[in-house]
Amino acid sequence: MESVNQITCEKRSYAKEYESHQHEFGQFLFPLQGSLDIQTEWQDINLNSDYCLYLPPRFAHNFRSIDRNEFLILDIPIQYLPENTSSMYLKVDKQWASIRYLLLEEAKCQQDISSLVDLTRYVTSKLHVSRPASIEYIHKHYKESIKLETLAKIEYYHPVYYSAWFKKKTGKSLKIYISELRLKEAKHLLNSSGWSMSKISEELGFENSSSFSRWFVNAEGISPQKYRILYSG
Repeated sequence: MESVNQITCEKRSYAKEYESHQHEFGQFLFPLQGSLDIQTEWQDINLNSDYCLYLPPRFAHNFRSIDRNEFLILDIPIQYLPENTSSMYLKVDKQWASIRYLLLEEAKCQQDISSLVDLTRYVTSKLHVSRPASIEYIHKHYKESIKLETLAKIEYYHPVYYSAWFKKKTGKSLKIYISELRLKEAKHLLNSSGWSMSKISEELGFENSSSFSRWFVNAEGISPQKYRILYSG
């Protein structure tokens, strides 16, 4: 990157030997071919084309690629970034795939810098609203039994560090976060469906309606039956 004040969007390839550095700008990495091994203090990531990675400024990391490789790199000066960003390992869904496509187009013909600036501002705005891969997994599987080790593995973290990372990221413990998701869905089902307690408890992953009722009373202070009577439309 020529200047820490200049947005750069370009394709790059990496060597087979580990290199170490940190930079004064933020960086998005989108694998196009091959994969990239990235080591940080708490992670050991193999980044492939199913994911992208954001590295914040002054974030020390080692990196290498042992196969034929090509990556789309977006270097983002600090003035375009939200404050206190942290690294994010993101699944490339349809929206991120579209962003990658637009960035590739910008990398081809950087004649109008204003369009790259606008696109970069959009990308950085998503740092506030995008869910890291493990939290996205929770939202899809919170009705099931989720192991801490499974979530830590998704982010390439040690389980002990993952718990601290998760609380910093969400402001809540993993147990409370999942419980709140289940409670929100329980209230929705009680209010909007005519399902029995057994059906709702099964839907939310409880062994039986009794365990669901005990959990609901502990969370809300009233039984799910009474909640339905008081709050259903």
